Amino acid sequence: MQRWKESFARFMYGRYGPDQLNNALLILGVALAVVGMLFSLPVLTVLSYLPLGYCLYRMFSRNVNRRRLENQKYMQQLNRLRDRNSRYYSCPRCHQTVRVPRGRGKINIHCPKCGNQFVKKT
Repeated sequence: MQRWKESFARFMYGRYGPDQLNNALLILGVALAVVGMLFSLPVLTVLSYLPLGYCLYRMFSRNVNRRRLENQKYMQQLNRLRDRNSRYYSCPRCHQTVRVPRGRGKINIHCPKCGNQFVKKT
């Protein structure tokens, strides 16, 4: 058993491995497969192979930097969905993302990066 572990560890050396996006893809793939089997929908069962295949591709990929950036974008989008008390705007001059509180009406937003001021409705 120890020999198998060592050979798998050598195989995975330099590869990306699992992360939060892979977990979400795995859950999505399994959920599609289960729903497809329960309701006898072969289309959903076949569609479940796409997220599962992409999950395996990402896990065994040697392009670690690109996979890290994909996971970082996924986590930013997930945090935006969870943050219901704030709105996110992009500065028209430097495109810096600025977070402002929700429900304040029209406010004057000051960009912390370039100092530009712009008015938006929250």
